[in-house]
Amino acid sequence: MAFRKKTIEDVNVEGKVVLVRVDYNVPMKDGQVAEDMRIRASLPTLDYLLNNGAKKVILISHLGRPDGEVKPEFSLAPVAEKLAELLPEREVNFVDETVGDKVKEAVENMPEGSILMLENLRFSPEEEADSDDFARAIVESTGAEMFVQDGFAVIHRAHASTDAIARLLPGVAGYLVEKEVSSLEGVMVEPGHPLLVIIGGAKVEDKTPMIEKFLPIADQIAVGGKIAADGYTSDDPKIYVADKFIENEEGAKLDIDEDCAAKIVEMINDAKTIIWNGTLGMVEDPRYANSSLAIAMEMGISDATTIVGGGDTTGFVETVLAENPDLNFTLVSTGGGASLELLSGKKLPGLEVLRNS
Repeated sequence: MAFRKKTIEDVNVEGKVVLVRVDYNVPMKDGQVAEDMRIRASLPTLDYLLNNGAKKVILISHLGRPDGEVKPEFSLAPVAEKLAELLPEREVNFVDETVGDKVKEAVENMPEGSILMLENLRFSPEEEADSDDFARAIVESTGAEMFVQDGFAVIHRAHASTDAIARLLPGVAGYLVEKEVSSLEGVMVEPGHPLLVIIGGAKVEDKTPMIEKFLPIADQIAVGGKIAADGYTSDDPKIYVADKFIENEEGAKLDIDEDCAAKIVEMINDAKTIIWNGTLGMVEDPRYANSSLAIAMEMGISDATTIVGGGDTTGFVETVLAENPDLNFTLVSTGGGASLELLSGKKLPGLEVLRNS
C-alpha cells in the first residue's frame, strides 16, 4: 500500500542542513557497541541525504534510560565511533552536548557533506516531556532547516525529538520509517492469505489488542509464550493456544513443548503471510529457546511475507540470523513497542506529525 507521509524523496535536500532523528539505542558492552543492527538500518537514509547534496547532516538519538541526568555510561560517543566505522567514506563527528554554543560551534565547523552526532537526548528531562523549548533550542543550536524522522522505534512516543520538533521544521520520513510503516500497515490492509499471526511474550494486556485487531482478518492465530503458560484461553476456532510446556526444576513453564512448536511450524508451511510478535519461551536461556528457534528457522526459509516485531523477538531473530545468514525475512522490525502499537491499530504520534503525501 502507498505510504501516506512525505519522505526524503519528496523534498529537495540540496544545500540544506538536515536534522535526522535516528534510533541508536543499541546494546552496549564494556563501553562499546555490542550489536549495530539499528545503526546499519539508518545508513540508506544517510547515504541518500548526502548523495543528494545535503549540506550538513546532524543526528539526534537517545541511548538507554539516563532519566534526565548526564550519565557517562549512556554517552553516544561510542555509537558515533561505530557509525564512522560503517561509513568510512564520510566524516563523522560527535559533540558532547545537545543544545547551546558548543553545538553551534561544532555545526559551524562541520565540513559540507559530513555528519555530526549530538549527545544523548535523554540527558535532558525536557526530551521525554515533549518540551517545545527544548525542541526549539535544538533547532536554533543546529541551524536545521529540515527534519527527517527515521527512528521507527521511538515514533510511538510523543517526545521533543519525535513530536515537538516536527512542528517547528518541515518533517518527512526516512527510508527506515517508510519501510517499517508500509510493511506493517500493508499486512493489516492487504495481507496475502492464509495469514498466520504468532503471538508470544509475557504480558497478555499488551497482546490482547493485537489479537483482537487481527481476529477478523487472520486465518490462524497461534499463542505461546508466558501468556499461554499463564492460562490464556479462547473459544475461537481460529486461535490455537499452546497447552504443553517445558518446565524448570521449580515447575515454572518456560517454553512450549516440541509438539506445540511442531503445530505452529505446520501453520507456517501453509501460510502466505506470517506475523510474529513475542518469543515463545524464555529465550535468554538456551534450554528454553527451542520453540522460538524452530519458528525462526521455518519462517526464515518460507516463501511467505514474514514480519517479525517486538523487542525481544527482534533481538532473538537477529542472533539467529548472525549464525544463519542464509535465512531471509521480509522485515525484522527495529521497533518493539512501535510495531506492537501499529499492529494493534493505534496512532503513532511521531508518524502523525509528519507531512502528508
